[in-house]
Amino acid sequence: MELSLSVRVAEKFLAKREANMTLEKLADLAVQHGYDALCMRASQVGVHSPPEAVAAARTMLAERRLPVSMLTGDFPIPENSDDEGPLALRNIAPYLDLAEQLSAPLLRVCIKTDEDLKWTRHACDEAAERGLQLAHQCHTRSLFEEVDRALATIASIDRPNFGLIYEPANLELCGQDYGPDTIRRFAPHIFNVYLQNHVIGPDGDSALETWCRGEVRFRQVPIWTDQGIDFAPIIAALGEVDYRGHITIHQASADLGTETAVAESARYLRSLGVRD
Repeated sequence: MELSLSVRVAEKFLAKREANMTLEKLADLAVQHGYDALCMRASQVGVHSPPEAVAAARTMLAERRLPVSMLTGDFPIPENSDDEGPLALRNIAPYLDLAEQLSAPLLRVCIKTDEDLKWTRHACDEAAERGLQLAHQCHTRSLFEEVDRALATIASIDRPNFGLIYEPANLELCGQDYGPDTIRRFAPHIFNVYLQNHVIGPDGDSALETWCRGEVRFRQVPIWTDQGIDFAPIIAALGEVDYRGHITIHQASADLGTETAVAESARYLRSLGVRD
């Protein structure tokens, strides 16, 4: 398992289109604190970016020997937009082009309905021609809210280059088991791991809507605290199923202090044996 830093850490929780730090500074922090890769999102580089910006990002990351672990190529995908989120599946070529330009082996997509599945299969086939993979995050208000439905959806897509971004916080929001048993069930399909943390409760200052439970309130807490999700058994279970991909820090930290989050998250995960 290797450490990856999502550029999400330089975004605010509800403002996913703006970064509070340049890509160069974020990359320097990643290198300084021992991350192996950067997880790219549209707040830094996306399909909307001019070619010169993409080329500059590629050069800058290559100089730091910092590969891109995964690409999320537009804003509607991470915003989980019902109407626009799945549109990339209907025209995946620009996303594949950008992934190739950034040497990213994996792209995140958004799937909302059964109607999106045929487009997902077509997108997977196009990606396979270029040796690329697609993945969907365990996420509220999607076909990947609940464990059983996520597995059924993966089986329905039936493409070897389609997999899952395992993410325990969203599973917990949906009342799902996210521990070792679920990791074992998901194991053949896990292409990436996202980590973020929260404490669920009625006094939470944030809320997300779910299809299976309605609105769920929570408050964000750093992953290195002793509150919220217990990450030690998660990391242990990933090791037991021989997961060898990236462990990605995915928590929005612009309001918490990006530099502190980058440093402390890496320290904490190394204490659990990630890239030890």
